[in-house]
Amino acid sequence: MFRQTKGLLPKLRSLRLRGQQSAWRLKSTSAERALQYRAGQKIHGFTVREVAPVPDLFLTAVKLTHDRTGAQYLHAARDDSNNLFSVLLRTTPMDSTGVPHILEHTVLCGSEKYPCRDPFFKMLNRSLSTFMNAFTASDYTMYPFSTQNGKDFQNLLSVYLDAVFFPCLREQDFWQEGWRLENEEPTDPSSPLVFKGVVFNEMKGVFSDNERVYAQHLQNKLYPDHTYSVVSGGEPLVIPDLTWEQLKQFHATHYHPSNARFFTYGDLPLEQHLQQIEEEALSRFQRIEPNTDVPPQPHWSSPNSLCVSYLLGDITDTFEGFTVSLLSELMISGPNSPFYKALIEPKIGSDFSSVVGYDGSTKEASFSIGLQGMAEEDTERVKQIISQTMDHIIQNGFEEERIEALLHKIEIQMKHQSTNFGLSLASYIASAWNHDGDPVQLLQISGSVAKFKQALVDNPRFLQDKVKHYFKENTHRLTLSMSPDEAYLEKQAKAEEEKLQRKIQALSDSDRKEIYEKGLELLAAQSQTQDVSCLPALKMCDIEPKINPTAVQMGSAGGVPVQFCEQPTNGLVYFRAMCSLNTLPEDLRLYVPLFCSVITRMGSGDLDYRATGPADGAEDRRHVRVPPGRP
Repeated sequence: MFRQTKGLLPKLRSLRLRGQQSAWRLKSTSAERALQYRAGQKIHGFTVREVAPVPDLFLTAVKLTHDRTGAQYLHAARDDSNNLFSVLLRTTPMDSTGVPHILEHTVLCGSEKYPCRDPFFKMLNRSLSTFMNAFTASDYTMYPFSTQNGKDFQNLLSVYLDAVFFPCLREQDFWQEGWRLENEEPTDPSSPLVFKGVVFNEMKGVFSDNERVYAQHLQNKLYPDHTYSVVSGGEPLVIPDLTWEQLKQFHATHYHPSNARFFTYGDLPLEQHLQQIEEEALSRFQRIEPNTDVPPQPHWSSPNSLCVSYLLGDITDTFEGFTVSLLSELMISGPNSPFYKALIEPKIGSDFSSVVGYDGSTKEASFSIGLQGMAEEDTERVKQIISQTMDHIIQNGFEEERIEALLHKIEIQMKHQSTNFGLSLASYIASAWNHDGDPVQLLQISGSVAKFKQALVDNPRFLQDKVKHYFKENTHRLTLSMSPDEAYLEKQAKAEEEKLQRKIQALSDSDRKEIYEKGLELLAAQSQTQDVSCLPALKMCDIEPKINPTAVQMGSAGGVPVQFCEQPTNGLVYFRAMCSLNTLPEDLRLYVPLFCSVITRMGSGDLDYRATGPADGAEDRRHVRVPPGRP
């Protein structure tokens, strides 16, 4: 799955914050056990480098490295039965053939121990997994899974390790997942030859979405000198340039433990994970130099010249990234923000541009601001408004109430714990850790909050100085505009047809015959029933026969029935109320979804919509539930 990631704050929604405490004791047996590890300790081929309690998240972080290969490892010990594993590999393509994306698909088509196709799908009815997937980002590929069953964790870990490090990478799988020339009707050799392939078709869909096209061009042009200048997911017109041999070579250099970062989370023992990873995978490798580092983007001495994007600092600077992410929120989020007032309220455009705010998914972060749905002749006006708004912020700063509200919002977001908390952690640390940032420091967010508050005390113009440095005086600035082209899809189709014809013209009669025969072979392979007996499966004895019930207390308030459920929610109270719409006239029910959408954004009493927005970090959700059997 091709993935485009964004900034810091959206990733915090599933994390939680306890705050600074002078005296603290872990309330987690798993975290307490992990504190027993010591730096320098040897465990199953790994050496412990750091053991750090993270009271913000009620966990202990254990950093290790693998002695033979140099593979990095982070374990987050926490009393959570939904255990997670992920392996992240820095994948830095230098062309737009989509090699990391196609490789992500192809490694999941069978491996040394588990040669059946699509083991993920086949494991669905052999596992109790709560999550299984794979992601390709601009500069990394990640393979995560989670499960609440210990035996299932071992089974899935075995499948994942074998898929990532020992895939079959058959040529037929490359044709299926990447690209191929094939008869439009595989059984009819007289039918025209066309391009086919899972990733090829997926990326054609991506490049038909104007927002995705805009975001991709913005990144390519803001970072023109290395891996971010290409399309990691693959550009449809370039994908057919990739060969099977190039795919295998990319795997050999990038899917190596020396280029890997392992992450585990939950209450299962760390030693068990390390032993299995060492025995089933890492013991078969020696250290290499993968040469996958991403160099800094040389900064322009003058703007390159709708969206205006600024190249910022290295994301491995945890506090600087935290500060600029907060700064982005203050500038663009909510009706009280300067850019909302300057760009949205005058109705110059329909909304902010599809790429807006802080983006920490690349080695050096960026900030973008702009509009969509605007008239082309307003381009210069919008650029002028953006510059004037920056000047206004530098001159006047931000209201103290908004800064406090934002910090409170972060605290609320981090107190909230989602079901897939481990996956949230893995995603949160992925980009910075991928470029050798400190993952433990990333988790210690209360330290960044305290440092941020102190910086404001030491220098009341701290944020204004940042705006001046990163935006007003920043010469590495790109202005990108996109205008509608009614013939865009037609032009894309024409370019694809021209590419296809060039491929076809280079074919001999024997080539055409071979393509037809390979198409039949692939069709037969796809129709063949897979032998899944090689895959591990849970047995009845591996599964807990009972689920502990959740205690619910019944009561009433003002004559209304109320259910109370006490849970460890970090001091947050979750309230949910339902009311029947049986008395609402049928002709008004059509408007209920609209009512739900706007009711909390319209103001109340003497307070207008600005004052009643979710500035305190609380989250409200409104929806209509239709009973079963109702249309």
